[in-house]
Amino acid sequence: MSARFEGRVVLVAGGTGGLGRAVASAFLEEGAMVAVTYRNQPEWEAFKNAASANATRLQGHEVDVTDEAAVRQLVEKILAKHGYLDAMVNTVGGYAGGLKLWEIETKLFEQMLNLNLRSGYALSRAAVPAMLKRGRGSIVNVASKAAFDHAAGASAYAASKAAAVAMLDSLAADLKGTGVRVNTILPSIIDTEPNRKAMPKADFSKWPKPQDIARVILFLCGDDAKVIHGAAIPVYGDS
Repeated sequence: MSARFEGRVVLVAGGTGGLGRAVASAFLEEGAMVAVTYRNQPEWEAFKNAASANATRLQGHEVDVTDEAAVRQLVEKILAKHGYLDAMVNTVGGYAGGLKLWEIETKLFEQMLNLNLRSGYALSRAAVPAMLKRGRGSIVNVASKAAFDHAAGASAYAASKAAAVAMLDSLAADLKGTGVRVNTILPSIIDTEPNRKAMPKADFSKWPKPQDIARVILFLCGDDAKVIHGAAIPVYGDS
């Protein structure tokens, strides 16, 4: 096990999902103390059991990360236990497609904004003050290739992801010179079990793997990426 993140405290929102679990696992393997949010209890139990010896450095919190008050309380709990927060990674998101803009129900549009935009807003708003006090920290938000590649039938999804990129870019400008870094990654379709089930005829070999994306995220949160701030980094694989 590498000790690149030994002694560091990391929050991975959505840390039991396909990408989030890979990210949280990678941080654990690198020695970090990891807090994850989840909404699915069986997913959390499975992750905790799989963490094995690393489970002593893993905490789970059942939190709706679109709820600002709940997220603020979560960060307060982390600070009360550890005293600081080194990195926050937001892997929470959702997809809805296949409908033309005029066919979308407003409820669905709002759901995309909540999952893909409001989650990053609430998490960043809670994490940044703690990082500013130490003069260091890293925030990575997972957006999507769709933030720039606006396909037909995905207007709500594309709009929410594009807005998330703009929000984090502006946050990076707010934090210039503070020691707190903010970056976005832009995956294409990620090779997860739900995506394979949704698109069984696709060529999975061209999709980026969660573990490969996790390596990019860890790099962005580490000291070797200290000059990377305000970037939106494509992680498209071969797709």
